[in-house]
Amino acid sequence: MLKITEVTTKKQLKQFVKLPFQLYKDSKYWVPPIISQEMKTFDKSENPVFHDADARFFLAYKDNKLVGRVAAIINWIEVKEQGIKKMRFGWFDFEDDLEVSKALLEKVESIGKENGLEIMEGPVGFSNLDKVGVMTEGFDHIGTMITWYNHPYYVKHYESNGFEVAKKYIESKFPFDNIKPETFTKIQALIKRRYKLKEVNFSKTSEIVPYADEMFDLFEASHEKLSSFVAINDEQKAYFKKKFLPFLNPEYTKFIVDEHGKMVAFAIVTPSYAEALQKAKGKLFPFGFRHILKAKKHAKAVTFYLIGVLPEYQNKGVTAIIFNEFYKEFVKKKVEECIRGPELADNTAIHQIWKHFDPQVHKRRCTYSKPI
Repeated sequence: MLKITEVTTKKQLKQFVKLPFQLYKDSKYWVPPIISQEMKTFDKSENPVFHDADARFFLAYKDNKLVGRVAAIINWIEVKEQGIKKMRFGWFDFEDDLEVSKALLEKVESIGKENGLEIMEGPVGFSNLDKVGVMTEGFDHIGTMITWYNHPYYVKHYESNGFEVAKKYIESKFPFDNIKPETFTKIQALIKRRYKLKEVNFSKTSEIVPYADEMFDLFEASHEKLSSFVAINDEQKAYFKKKFLPFLNPEYTKFIVDEHGKMVAFAIVTPSYAEALQKAKGKLFPFGFRHILKAKKHAKAVTFYLIGVLPEYQNKGVTAIIFNEFYKEFVKKKVEECIRGPELADNTAIHQIWKHFDPQVHKRRCTYSKPI
């Protein structure tokens, strides 16, 4: 007997967060989240996204066994200010049972109907800074801290429930040896002279903080034309600073400013925390911190997390300055592999940035949508 239950207690929320630990306990490729961080993500007193969004969480039980979960999300900025009447859903996981996935999706759809929305799309989070997409290729590659991993059978569940592909994403990687400094060393010096730009480097995380708000503003300006864009408020920016700054290596954060000190571009790379998070098994204590700190200092793989260039500086070679700075750091750290997070497959501008490094697509993912 199947039963769908709405999460109303902290105990149920912890069950919601921990379900993937059950579904992927035998996977070599799934990267677990930090349980305490996930709990805070869904805590309306902790996460300021709830000032502009509503979310309800559901668990599926079959014969008293927990077999599925889904978060039903409405981002009111998207609905009211952008005029996109979308019912979002994410954190959608389930055993290979079509009855389970169907019941969870029907619950999401009913909430969309109640609120006069016209389409449902997932898996997505609250905004562009959350995880996105169900994997369709690359199941034999380890996940990352910034992506969802899923079993191959998920795709048939979307299709069986009448969903169609909405947005496609690719993830790629390249060995450090593919980076040929001659492709950017000379041109970056020319670009700096021509546009009177300079790089800003950091040695302490505290030095990044004064730039963080401007960085988020630039990120939004550089991404607002993309089909997935949803604005974030100032409180969310503060929340993401608190959440992610501890994971940043200051030397892997690069800003480019003009002659007046205005930021025109930035990029953030993180050490790969995938294996460290697997060892931590969702817990920072007692030993999780040790694995994460070791990865922060010594990881030989890095993940390109965020990159943004002001529209008026795009296609002017500014990224050559960024790559030149990263190259120097990667040589010092003896980095061996560079990994890119999910990028919209139709975002040709971002793909052009990497062309000299001969990146190989190793994962694909997409979101699915359906009229309500």
